[in-house]
Amino acid sequence: MTPEITDAVTAKLAELGLTLPQAAAPVAAYVPTVEVGGLLHVSGQLPFVDGHLVRGTLGKDVSLEQGQAAAQACALMLLAQVKAALGGSLDRVERVVKLGAFIASTADFTDQPKVANGASELMVAAFGEAGKHARSAVGVPVLPLGAAVEVDAIFALRAT
Repeated sequence: MTPEITDAVTAKLAELGLTLPQAAAPVAAYVPTVEVGGLLHVSGQLPFVDGHLVRGTLGKDVSLEQGQAAAQACALMLLAQVKAALGGSLDRVERVVKLGAFIASTADFTDQPKVANGASELMVAAFGEAGKHARSAVGVPVLPLGAAVEVDAIFALRAT
């Protein structure tokens, strides 16, 4: 993306009342991002809202709306990781390729796709057509640190 488009992404997030957080450090033995073959793979990001990790289980003690907000928080952290990996700019992002959403949920909770929409809709709001992506939305019994949601991503990058 050109710098003008990058400014548009930042402006769009600001219009939505959103800012990128500081990129979180890994909590285990992995790196936040790996760039290979024109793709940037971003490790799963957890949801921090107002500085606090959103914990719990969808279908038990986390509402659908809280889950969607948690997924959106994960998406913001994904973008923060991309910005950090690319030297402080999103200008090399060509498109969002894929999101993988993991939702801590009860056995009878089946709205994982609706939860994941919190992340997906943010990418489309930020990048327009280039934000449309393939996606998985998977229910799991537990996530690291008791998080309610975790989202990972693959971004296509422009060559430098």
